Amino acid sequence: MRAGICDMVAVARIINATLVIPELDKQSFWQDTSNFSDVFDEDHFIRSLANDIKIIKKLPKELSSATKVVMHFRSWSGLDYYQDEIASLWNEYEVIRAAKSDSRLANNNLPPDIQKLRCRACYEALRFAPQIEAMGKLLVDRMRSYGPFISLHLRYEKDMLAFSGCTHGLSDIEAEELKTIRENTLYWKIKEIDAMEQRSKGYCPLTPKEVGIFLNALGYPSNTPIYIAAGEIYGGDTHMADLRSRYPMLMSKEKLASVEELEPFTNHASQMAALDYIVSVESDVFIPSYSGNMARAVEGHRRFLGHRKTISPDRKALIRLIDKIEKGLLQEGRKLSNRVIEIHKKLQGSPRRRRGPVSGTKHMDRFRSEESFYANPLPDCLCRKVPQNVNASISVS
Repeated sequence: MRAGICDMVAVARIINATLVIPELDKQSFWQDTSNFSDVFDEDHFIRSLANDIKIIKKLPKELSSATKVVMHFRSWSGLDYYQDEIASLWNEYEVIRAAKSDSRLANNNLPPDIQKLRCRACYEALRFAPQIEAMGKLLVDRMRSYGPFISLHLRYEKDMLAFSGCTHGLSDIEAEELKTIRENTLYWKIKEIDAMEQRSKGYCPLTPKEVGIFLNALGYPSNTPIYIAAGEIYGGDTHMADLRSRYPMLMSKEKLASVEELEPFTNHASQMAALDYIVSVESDVFIPSYSGNMARAVEGHRRFLGHRKTISPDRKALIRLIDKIEKGLLQEGRKLSNRVIEIHKKLQGSPRRRRGPVSGTKHMDRFRSEESFYANPLPDCLCRKVPQNVNASISVS
């Protein structure tokens, strides 16, 4: 959501358009009815970007009968596409509606002013609504009372498992339920999925049990406070039992806040996710079990704020090790720990340039293989300053 909104800000600048406050997706799996102003501070968003683009809250009445076109902007497109193909539409139309906003703008090879605009939009203009900010701060303060904590983005929810086709550790009944959901969700294009192949390639979110093995191998003690940034975990306590036996201090917004405190946000998935986002950005360590949109957004935000520690699991490598444990070929202990720590030495959010495309890839696969701009906004939106008598540090430019 955040990335798509910020990309549309940049696109509006490129094609010299007035941006109408975006409509949030109300047709997604969770059927959330939230509007932009329910999730974000609308007035702050408009004011913060006033020197970059004009933003209005809704389409003026005089344009209600204007010529309009609905466009599916091409994925990962660069400046030429928008300046030539899309801007030329102004010759025929007065209103251009973007059907989708995710991954519509290239990660790289854009002018510095456009890249910096994306960052201003994401990290300065796109502030959560006041009631969400206040509740998020309260959750952070309550987690802090337990000491330094990990925020674990445990993407083990029904929609994720159904969409990805990942069924490892599930019962036949659960696997069949998820398959039925996938088949009945019309806008999910891929229906037949090989669950074992998905997992072996690292395309599946880690299960709660696998996360517990991972955290233990990294050396985190059993009394580590862990915030579960997630919706309802599929299978509930059945699938959380192993992780909870290893790490009993598992907390969540539902445990930290009362029913009355959460009531304004309940039944609104995007608002509940916003609370998790705030806690995850402010946590001492952030660990996502899957590299989805929110995980990438949080990682990039933490980099922007000074490269706060984010441990990104190498799922493909971890699954190989965990499978050996399950087959009795490897035991948890020093050998496993050394291997896991070695694998993740350079996967902890330290400063580095954004990764480009994988060598040998072409066309859309080339763009798809690039590291997301919003997962790592270095070097476009960060600069290194060295004040007198102070060690080198990262600061916002």
